[in-house]
Amino acid sequence: MNDLRRSMRFLVLAASIFPIACGAPSNRQLMSITVSPATVDAQGQQVQFTATGHWSASPLTTTPQSAGWGVCQNNAPSTAVTVSSSGLAQCASGAKGTYTVFAADPPFGAGANCNAITACGGGCQISGASQLTCP
Repeated sequence: MNDLRRSMRFLVLAASIFPIACGAPSNRQLMSITVSPATVDAQGQQVQFTATGHWSASPLTTTPQSAGWGVCQNNAPSTAVTVSSSGLAQCASGAKGTYTVFAADPPFGAGANCNAITACGGGCQISGASQLTCP
């Protein structure tokens, strides 16, 4: 009988701890994203950008933040700079000028309350941006 009680207490305790240990759902919301470095001159080299998510509850920051990456110049999408899914950017041969490299969440998708999506990370997405200058 004591073994049965002990087993039952263990099961109740394990059931109460399991959701905490396995990451029970929370009400955390992504509030903003910052991209670093803020400005960089590519000087013909690849540049690694990193997105940091700023959240409403602990942990307050997540680095790297999962995001969709894109590039614009003068508020229009550009193919003169490529950026990988991990934020590694490179100027194409002959690319000149300053480009906006952005990280957005949700990655190029629309949320329930979206009215507009822009190709450069704006609209209803939470996004952050940095400036990349190609020689």
